Parts: sequence; C-alpha cells; structure tokens
Amino acid sequence: MEIGMVGLGRMGLNMTRRLVRGGHRVVAFNRSPGPVQEAERDGAVGVHTLAELVERLTPPRTVWLMVPAGAVTTQMLTDVTPLLARGDTVVDGGNANYRDSQRRAAALADHGLHFLDAGVSGGIWGLQIGFCLMVGGEEPVYRRLEPALRSLAPEEGYALVGPHGAGHYTKMVHNAIEYGMLQAIGEGFELLQASGFPLDLPAIAELWNHGSVVRSWLMELAQRALAADPALESIRGYVEDSGEGRWAVAESIERAVPLPVITLALQTRFRSRQEDSFSARVIAALRQQFGGHVVREG
Repeated sequence: MEIGMVGLGRMGLNMTRRLVRGGHRVVAFNRSPGPVQEAERDGAVGVHTLAELVERLTPPRTVWLMVPAGAVTTQMLTDVTPLLARGDTVVDGGNANYRDSQRRAAALADHGLHFLDAGVSGGIWGLQIGFCLMVGGEEPVYRRLEPALRSLAPEEGYALVGPHGAGHYTKMVHNAIEYGMLQAIGEGFELLQASGFPLDLPAIAELWNHGSVVRSWLMELAQRALAADPALESIRGYVEDSGEGRWAVAESIERAVPLPVITLALQTRFRSRQEDSFSARVIAALRQQFGGHVVREG
C-alpha cells in the first residue's frame, strides 16, 4: 500500500525503511532535506513540500505524522488538512496527549477525513526488531491500514486498542510504566555499586537475564551499557522526560488512581537536572540551625 510519511527523525526514518522493505510505496517529507535524501536512498519517494506529498499519493490517501507533539503537530495538521480530500486518513504517530487526539479526530471528521492515533514504541531498535503500535480510532480505517501496520511491527506487535484517543492514552501509560522500571533498575545497580563487594555489574545484568524474574529487554540494555562503560563515567546523570509521565501523573490525580512509584520516578528525573537544589540547601541550613550540624561550604 501507499503511505505518506511526514517527519523523518529517528523514528520516522526507520519506519519509512521498514515500510519500504515490506514492499510498500512511501512518499517521504521532512522540513530539512537531509533525511529526505536518506529516505530516497532507501527506496522511498522523496518530496520537499506537503502539497507534493499529497499529489504523489493515490486516493484514498494515508498521511502518517511522526513529528513532535504539541504545536508542531497542530501546525502540520493545519497545513495538510486543506490539501486532503474526503475519505483520506491522517495517522498521528507522535507522543500526543490523548485529549488532543480526541479533538483532532473530531475536527478532521468535519472535513470528511479519518484519523488514527498511534502510540509507537521501539526507539532506535525499531528498524531491527519492529515497532509496537497501539492504535486508536475506527476499525474499518484500522483494517485498511493493517498491511502497513503488519510491516512496521513484530509479530503480534500491533493492535486496535480502542476508539479515538485510546492509542495515545495507552502509550501514555506505557511510558509511565517505563519511568518506574527504569528508576528501579537504576536504583538497584547503584546499591550494587555501593555494596563494598568487587561486583562485576555487567556480569550481574547478564546473569539476571537468564531465568530471573527481572529478566527483560531493559536489563539486556543495562548489560550492554555497563559492559561498554562499567562506571558510566562518560554519562552525566541528567534525565529528561518526554512529557507523558507528567500527563500520566495528572491523569492519576484527576481519576484518583494512586501512582506512587511512577510519580516518584518522575520527580526523581526533575531532581537529576539540578546541580545543587535549593531545597537541599534549605534542609542543610535548618539542620545547622536546630542541631548545630556541620554544613559544607558552597
């Protein structure tokens, strides 16, 4: 089938490659020309404007957006909607807020356009092992796109999880779970490092991947990272967040669903970005005031 891929970043370009390898015709657009040239070398049809992308697709068209959530996605939808015709489909594969996806589905429906929100997981390994796809929207539209989804995903790695918004809601929760898992692995290895024993951390990560209850792909990646740099001296402990953890915590407050592990994992990411937190200085000052405890000079 044909897919118009808009956005050729780390995910979009590799998704384009998998689609081409799966026998699909991909028309690829990116605001900067370099990734378009890469996509062309891999067998895609490169274009330099959205209008050209729409012109090169056969109706009913499918345009898949892999651009940053928020203002960039909104602008891209504003630009592409007038170029499309009734019966065409837009897929948003970015990490959008599910409420935005619900609104966008309704707005596109007013123009006679279909919409799918697709949570995409797989990172830089997706080209090799496939992308997990969590799709929300109308089943007939999903079924029409299923050949492309099958090419993008590993076996059993894609599903229609619910109506509009459900795909991005599921991806939000997926990423929130990831926050907690990463935090637990990080804390566990810090405790191992501080044990006083001459522990081989890469070997332990490798060991745990053989029969232990914590074996996982993340543990495999931990072994890989620690084998390359056992003390991780080349990496600063500064951890960004994609925004989906924040949305999940806000959703938990609204729905009165306790997420203590995920919430703390998110807060710990915020702390990782502070060289010297003001709150810690306040606490040190108070301990000095009430107990005469020694403080370290700044």
